[in-house]
Amino acid sequence: MAEKFGAGTRSREIGNEIEEIGRENSGQSVSDIRKKYERKLAAHQKNENEVKDTIKDLSVPGAGFNFRGIISSCFEPHLTIYVELEQKTLMENLEKLVQEETWDIEEGSQNNVLSSSMQLFLIIKRSLKRCSALTKNQTLFNLFKVFERILKAYVTKLRARLPKGGIGIVAAATGMDGQIKTSDRDERVICYIINSAEYCWNTSAELAESVSKIIDTQFAAGVDMSTVEEEFSGLITEALMTLVHGLETKFDAEMAAMTRVPWGTLESVGDQSVYVNGINMILKSSIPVLGSLLSSVHFQYFLDKLASSLGPRFYANIFKCKHISETGAQQMLLDTQAVKTILLEIPSLGQQASVAASYSKFVSREMSKAEALLKVILSPVDSVADTYRALLPEGTPMEFQRILELKGLKKADQQTILDDFNKHAPAIAQPSIAPAIVPAASTAPVPVIANASLGFIASREDVLTRAAALGRGAATTGFKRFLALTEAAKDRKDGPFRKLFT
Repeated sequence: MAEKFGAGTRSREIGNEIEEIGRENSGQSVSDIRKKYERKLAAHQKNENEVKDTIKDLSVPGAGFNFRGIISSCFEPHLTIYVELEQKTLMENLEKLVQEETWDIEEGSQNNVLSSSMQLFLIIKRSLKRCSALTKNQTLFNLFKVFERILKAYVTKLRARLPKGGIGIVAAATGMDGQIKTSDRDERVICYIINSAEYCWNTSAELAESVSKIIDTQFAAGVDMSTVEEEFSGLITEALMTLVHGLETKFDAEMAAMTRVPWGTLESVGDQSVYVNGINMILKSSIPVLGSLLSSVHFQYFLDKLASSLGPRFYANIFKCKHISETGAQQMLLDTQAVKTILLEIPSLGQQASVAASYSKFVSREMSKAEALLKVILSPVDSVADTYRALLPEGTPMEFQRILELKGLKKADQQTILDDFNKHAPAIAQPSIAPAIVPAASTAPVPVIANASLGFIASREDVLTRAAALGRGAATTGFKRFLALTEAAKDRKDGPFRKLFT
């Protein structure tokens, strides 16, 4: 039985070795026998090492038998319940964070970011840590998609906190339909939302990078937070425009006050008007706070949008006035220069002088249009068309007609000037193709033009003297250019008049 199952094999081997040793003792020395068994021992140890290496290789991913993740992979199809539970927990935490949000920042805070933003990412981090300890495959990828949904939901929560424009019958009846009204606290909250959105935008990218490093390689390509980043970026833009629209609404009263000034009956040019002081007070109240809370990039964007809004609005508001006399136009030009100066001082008011250079050019370009319009209104009747074409080359006949109305011209006189304007408009637009031919009858007698121009210039010099004496800086350079323009008006459009603007 022992021989059948090999139990006596080892005994026979030992006996044979003993017999062999006996025979070797007779013909070999002891040293030879020792060398023989040392070789056998070395061969035996080599076989053991090969077995160990084989076992070790089986644990390497891609080997014939990979035990890593075998147990957890059995539960992978059933972990959808786990992901759903995590999503429910995260959403509940989000609701709680938003409800408990004070929408304020503690004094002395360094980042001006809402606490709910930072707390939300801490909760997401803990959720990621729990899941990665269980699996790094499909379940982790599904949880990453949950993170995306949670962050998009947070964007919705932040957007809902932004002030909204008036809607409904009451808003339409009061002229507030679509207008956004913001208080000082609203402006601070909007800044906090902007900073929080920027923080979330940066941290979302870091979250995606972290997940892509620990997740299985087959899922790494799908780990992308670009849609979430776009959501937060869009929220930043919307919040900044809300700030601009809120300030625009604050200017409503001042813009209305501007149209109520009796520009047609002003007797003299005085200090800057009351509505200009109102604009200055609004900006002095809001800008320092905004400058202290916003980054230089966001503050620059805000200023550019504010200037691009206020400049055209001021220009359009001039047309809402009823009648503007010569003295009224001089006063309004002084006010325009004052508003321009106020806007140029905004960067220093917000303690962000680094944005001043490009912003100054932007303001100058926008406000120069209002200055040009007032210079057209100040020009003599017989040269108003040429002045308009020179200073506002992109103007329209309808706008030019409104300027004639602001000057107080009668309908019959307006029509004559409009006919002349429309007749020469194509020639001015394309001088090389259709040069202007001025009829002799259209040229007024030289003595009349000279007398009118001289009287006009004298009054402008008087305005310059009074403005300089009052120390108001009432657009001296602009006035001098305008004086040169009107003095050359007697040369008409084919003379030196047009060379001033080439």
